[in-house]
Amino acid sequence: MTLAHSDLLKAAGLRVTKPRVAVMDALMEQPHADALTVHSKAVVDLPEVSRQAVYDCLNALTDAGVVRRIQPIGSVARYELRVGDNHHHLVCRSCGVIVDVDCAVGQTPCLNAADGQGFEITEAEVNYWGICPDCKSNDAPRKGEQG
Repeated sequence: MTLAHSDLLKAAGLRVTKPRVAVMDALMEQPHADALTVHSKAVVDLPEVSRQAVYDCLNALTDAGVVRRIQPIGSVARYELRVGDNHHHLVCRSCGVIVDVDCAVGQTPCLNAADGQGFEITEAEVNYWGICPDCKSNDAPRKGEQG
């Protein structure tokens, strides 16, 4: 367990538990993991952790703002520890890999909607879609296309 995990959990008003720490360790090892992947990684360090416990931890951590949940179109929910910085994601149409990308210009230009219609905008979620370098060099067929 890293001290940072313990501090983050306490700061969010959550108890420090072995399953929560195992989930956070899994997400440090593999950002943008789905719940089943998180479970498969968490069970290595904590064999008794159930899938349901992982789902419960992910929900509690997301609700507390310790974990961010993203769900690109056509994908299951993914989770990451990078929160609070309004970053975006690159998604490969071929292999599905997801990569963080910082906001394009300045601090948070995407929070200035052309017409906010009276909303106080606090976050923007942007996904850039394309083909990752590995798939591009392999000339792999794209999802939904016949090879």
